[in-house]
Amino acid sequence: MADKLLVNPIDCKGHAACAELLPEAITLDEWGYPVLDPRPLPPGLERHARAAVSACPTLALRLQRA
Repeated sequence: MADKLLVNPIDCKGHAACAELLPEAITLDEWGYPVLDPRPLPPGLERHARAAVSACPTLALRLQRA
């Protein structure tokens, strides 16, 4: 089972910690808000994804089992 990243755009304040920790799956738009890769995460990135979720100061990022 693969994991997928989700972001709540209402809670996100554009701190960009997630993109710094997981640039393979998260880029930033022109305003500094995350743009997530819609594909499931490759198995080797799951640990980094959990770190990015934990680092989100507004708890806007979450990891969902697909």
